[in-house]
Amino acid sequence: METTQPLPKSKPPYLLGLLCLMPLVGAFVGLGLLLYGLLKYKDKWLSIIGAAGIFWTIIVYSTLFYAGTHAAVFKKGFEEISQMQLNSLVKNIEFYKMTHGQYPDSLEQLLEDDKLAPINDAVQGMNTKGDSYYNYQKIGDKYLLFSSGQDGIPNTKDDLFPQLTDSERSKLGLIKHH
Repeated sequence: METTQPLPKSKPPYLLGLLCLMPLVGAFVGLGLLLYGLLKYKDKWLSIIGAAGIFWTIIVYSTLFYAGTHAAVFKKGFEEISQMQLNSLVKNIEFYKMTHGQYPDSLEQLLEDDKLAPINDAVQGMNTKGDSYYNYQKIGDKYLLFSSGQDGIPNTKDDLFPQLTDSERSKLGLIKHH
């Protein structure tokens, strides 16, 4: 007569907890480990590792969001991006006039010809109040173009304007802001 040995109990996958250190992926792995710890293995340490993975992802993304909206180095970086985009946007607007015979009524019209036209102000990217477009106004056969800057309020001292030489500006419809 043959006796059957009980199957050895499988060991919880503690090493998978290392994946919890990777933000976002760690949250999903953490959820899986938490559920495995509670339901399959009934192991409190596996459940704790899973919960820690979820918590770690929340901490990392919260810190990144806070730094992106409050740290001076991030704000300066977004200002530099906005400045480059403003300079590029002048070219998009002038090209629109060459192909359509007039300046666009709104920046959204630029997207008809170039889906990647940079009409969203990078400085305002984290701003949750309304749209985040650059300020644009067609005035006859000329136009105004600028960013509202960090404070998000137009016509204040932190506004950003396209940086062009006077000779470049004289050939374009961009109105010089004083």
